[in-house]
Amino acid sequence: MPAQPFDPCQDLADILLPHLPADNGDGSHDLAHIHRVWINARTIQAQEGGDLTLLLAAALLHDCVVIEKSSPLRSKASSLSADKAAKLLAELGWPAERISAVAHAIATHSFSAGLQPETLEAKILQDSDRLDAIGMVGVARCFYVGGRMGSALYDFNNPTAAGRDYQDRQYSLEHFHSKLLKLASGFQTGEGARLAAERHRRLELFVQGFMDEIGSPQP
Repeated sequence: MPAQPFDPCQDLADILLPHLPADNGDGSHDLAHIHRVWINARTIQAQEGGDLTLLLAAALLHDCVVIEKSSPLRSKASSLSADKAAKLLAELGWPAERISAVAHAIATHSFSAGLQPETLEAKILQDSDRLDAIGMVGVARCFYVGGRMGSALYDFNNPTAAGRDYQDRQYSLEHFHSKLLKLASGFQTGEGARLAAERHRRLELFVQGFMDEIGSPQP
């Protein structure tokens, strides 16, 4: 990682990073993920505008409460993270209005939460986080999470899931169809949507190549 990975707001990062939870062993929600979300946010903000300080605080703290995807509490992870972030920023003396803005961005960033972002910063954070779920990084994260959950790569007897619903908890490949290939249609900003379209195409090419290599036609 570069010496100033959260440039141009490294000073804020130096304050907030020590407050992040210790390594929980989840490589899909680690510091590298946070940094990628920040890079995405900076890229989108350069075209769309928005407050970089708010965005960095939200990006750094958006997963400060980590709940496994297999947990029944998964849909509450973003709201729990928002609450924890708000308490931390209050302790650091942030104004209430800016704390509320950061908390809103965190609470609405999650796909599973199903909440609508209302501010520009919240829209950028949601787009930035979802960009990390698609493209080549999204492919890697999908199979990494599947491995942690004990999922098979695909259903040997029915690779296309013909005649049944997708079972993405059992077969990692089916997560592409149940979720990942649907994400690009829900982006909030113009720049986010443009970047998502590029990464969506990479997902499509991956699935096409995967199905070809296992000797199965596309569903």
